[in-house]
Parts: sequence; structure tokens; C-alpha cells
Amino acid sequence: MTTEREKPLSEADVNSWLQQNLPSWKLEDGWIRRTYKTSGWKGTLMVINTVGHLAEAAWHHPDITASYAWVEVRLVTHSAKGITSKDLELAKKIEDVVHWQPGKEGKGLEGTPHGDSRFAYIKYD
Repeated sequence: MTTEREKPLSEADVNSWLQQNLPSWKLEDGWIRRTYKTSGWKGTLMVINTVGHLAEAAWHHPDITASYAWVEVRLVTHSAKGITSKDLELAKKIEDVVHWQPGKEGKGLEGTPHGDSRFAYIKYD
């Protein structure tokens, strides 16, 4: 039996939510998806590991496709046969963590050095 949390949302509701909250994510072919551009293989692996950690902690598992300088994340709730609030919540957490830039917060964490390719990670939107 599908729980309320696993009730599939309408396409219109998903698109509206994404537009308001995660404009870089798109609903395509029954999945919500996002491609992150990275600065190379090291950054790609860091994104994959970040997504993997968040997904495992949430007990909700995305499909991931990767190459040298990009990672595509796709989410759907298979048991509900559609996009649910679980997918949207995990997408939001992934976006927040992958795009976190501590140096822009003006607090104790300075972030990676700018302009030095040895420390390049992700290509921020």
C-alpha cells in the first residue's frame, strides 16, 4: 500500500515545485533530473560520493550517470511509479550540499582557493 509520502504528484505540481525551488532540475521521462558540471574527475567523484551519502541516509536511491566532468542525478520513487515528495526533498538536499560554498557565508570556513585548478571542484551555476 502506498503511504501518503509515496503518493505520486501530478506533472503540473512537480514542474511548479521545481520552478519555485530547484530551477536547475527538470522533469523528463518520468524522472526529475539534474546534471552537475565539475572541474574534472576528482570533482565528479566528490559529487557522486556526496549524492550517495545523502541518498543512503535518506533511504532513497537515485540513478547516477557520470563522465569525466559531469554527473547526472535522476530521481523517481519506483514503488509509487512517479515523483513523490521524497524525490523533491532529496533533490533539495543534494542541491544544497553540492552547491554549498562556505567562503560565501562569511563565517569561519573559507572554502576552496579560487583560481587554482588543483582545488577546483564543481562549476557553480
